[in-house]
Amino acid sequence: MPELPEVETTLRGIRPHLEGRRIVRLLVREGRLRLPIPPEMPDRLVGQTIGTLSRRGKYILIGLERGTLLVHLGMSGSLRVVPTASQPRRHDHLDLVASSVGIDDQEREERCLRFHDPRRFGMFLWMPEPPAKLEREHPLLRNLGPEPLGPDFNGDALYRLSRSRRLAVKAFIMDASVVVGVGNIYANEALFLAGIHPARACGRVGLARYRRLAEVIRAVLRESITQGGTTLRDFVQEDGQPGYFAQSLRVYGREGEPCKRCGASIRQRRIGQRSSFFCPRCQH
Repeated sequence: MPELPEVETTLRGIRPHLEGRRIVRLLVREGRLRLPIPPEMPDRLVGQTIGTLSRRGKYILIGLERGTLLVHLGMSGSLRVVPTASQPRRHDHLDLVASSVGIDDQEREERCLRFHDPRRFGMFLWMPEPPAKLEREHPLLRNLGPEPLGPDFNGDALYRLSRSRRLAVKAFIMDASVVVGVGNIYANEALFLAGIHPARACGRVGLARYRRLAEVIRAVLRESITQGGTTLRDFVQEDGQPGYFAQSLRVYGREGEPCKRCGASIRQRRIGQRSSFFCPRCQH
């Protein structure tokens, strides 16, 4: 599943090609996504100018003159900006076609935001609310925790929320109501860097360790964004190239291999129905 760095990488890739452009049409080849595309949606979008693109958790919000496009990549989705005339691939379900207006008031080359989703678990919906109101009120967004790269996320908050809880610390930091966007790969990597065993009860982690954990969560996510996201089987960047953070993974997917810090064999176990990787010597 594309995680926060992959979504942020996608957002940064498509933003300069869309902001300020006018929607010419929405071409729906397959509307049966996680939430079906309403038949009237293309007519509602035509003629609207695209405003600011932003992200909340793993959702991309495309602000329009009237309302917001709410986009989620699901399990295997991706967004690419391609020439409108380019041949669609299998599973290219949607084309959002936009054009710009030059100084001579003539429309320029059309560009297409193409939504690709083999498993069709993604979402591409228009809502009448502006982005800020959508973030406050939409049921998919209103209960999300702070952004891990934002000013409201810190170790003190993690410490307060974890008191008297027995949940494993890895499951705790993957809870979107605690902090958004810390997916399985990044939770494994951050806990290794912080020296915390993923199965340790979150209520038994001290304040100093939570402050360290918050720091490394931010560092791991920033590192992944800089490198273009984690290479997953289904994920590519907006230009069609895979991300490269997987080359830097320290524990995830490395069961039986030596720890890069101490040489001990990396172990794996299931925590909260997810595969967890850790060093038995470095993490406590």
